Amino acid sequence: MHALLSAFSPIWILTAIGCAAGRCGLLGAQAEAVLGRFVFHVAMPAALFAMVSGARPADFANASMVAFAAGTTLVCGLGFVAAGRFFGRGTADRAIGSMTAGYVNSANLGIPVAVQVLGDASFVAQIILFQVLLVSPVILTLLDAGTGQGPGTGTRKGVVFRRMLTMPVRNPVIMASLLGVVVSALGLRLPHALAHSCDLLGAAAVPTALITLGLSLNGRPATDGPATEPAKGGAREGGAGRTGHTRRAEVVVAVALKTLVQPLIAFTVGGPLLGLPDHQLLAVVLCSALPTAQNAFIYAQQYGLDTRVARNSVVASTVVSMATLSLAAWALGSAP
Repeated sequence: MHALLSAFSPIWILTAIGCAAGRCGLLGAQAEAVLGRFVFHVAMPAALFAMVSGARPADFANASMVAFAAGTTLVCGLGFVAAGRFFGRGTADRAIGSMTAGYVNSANLGIPVAVQVLGDASFVAQIILFQVLLVSPVILTLLDAGTGQGPGTGTRKGVVFRRMLTMPVRNPVIMASLLGVVVSALGLRLPHALAHSCDLLGAAAVPTALITLGLSLNGRPATDGPATEPAKGGAREGGAGRTGHTRRAEVVVAVALKTLVQPLIAFTVGGPLLGLPDHQLLAVVLCSALPTAQNAFIYAQQYGLDTRVARNSVVASTVVSMATLSLAAWALGSAP
């Protein structure tokens, strides 16, 4: 438990600092929006480029990654379906729903947890690449398609298709990841000054995202308006039901999928189906039980969506995962 507390404490501390700064008005009224744009357009791309350019995508080819990917894919799909069928969300909000359900906090939480409980973070590095290169582009494509279907866009299918084709150029997260893949595939070595600058800039992504998350806990964020797309199936955004009970239900579903269903699927695939050795199975289940990454909140904010479900899912899953991570470590025989 001490190892988990050590891993979680920076998340709580930085989020609390952001909340306190927002409550005091220390950073100004536009701080949340400005810092969010900084993370999405500058710091996060730098971090992803540095990470991907120095990695080997060939490391994906192992049974442990198959088990983790199966849990992530199924749970993201369940989150996408649940957001639309049960809560009447449109495509963009359903993309955020899938992300809150299955996108794990692999970097700033996964690495320290893996080091403390597993002894090394090599598997977490593979998960980071999997999410950056495969999961994020799908989520961002859905977000881009969903927010491009509003009134006045002309022929919707044609516009959406063109936006999807040009998205890698327009989206800094995907562009940075693709450039990193090119550098890695060509075996290029960046000049020290450039590589060090990317490392320094990328190091600001996680703490700034947590500060931004804390800022959003103060009252009504600027992106708390209705979703870009109209709700489907007769459901409407806004109103007492949407702002209260329904939104809380969305968070409960997302947290249950993230902290319970995803690790259970990973265990089923990795254990009975693939027969992974005990240590590998522990790594897969432990990483699948990590809470929702703050990227879900940043993406929702930058695409002008309602951020409250993403924000509350990040906070709630981070609290709940303390118990589920401890249970997973204990049940599989390697409790810290």
